[in-house]
Amino acid sequence: MIKGIIGYKVLSYKDVEPILMQLRSHAMQYPGFVGAENLISEEDFSVVIMISTWETIENWRTWADSRRTRDLLRQAKAVTMGAARLTTYRTMPTTEWR
Repeated sequence: MIKGIIGYKVLSYKDVEPILMQLRSHAMQYPGFVGAENLISEEDFSVVIMISTWETIENWRTWADSRRTRDLLRQAKAVTMGAARLTTYRTMPTTEWR
């Protein structure tokens, strides 16, 4: 599984909520989408992230590179401080830890 993370530094988390909802709704239409959640930092309320789970890195990249996703990320610039930061992580079973 792949975790795709979009991180924002926001002016107000309430202002970015509609865009996060649109990103999630758009992601739900793509093959390989498993789920998503939005988090806000307890230490700094201006830090908001959306973590989405995908079956493969290719699924994530197809969604992240889509025109609609890029448009939504551009729209978010009106309520954020700087550009969104996109990162990906692969889940690692603990049985592989040594």
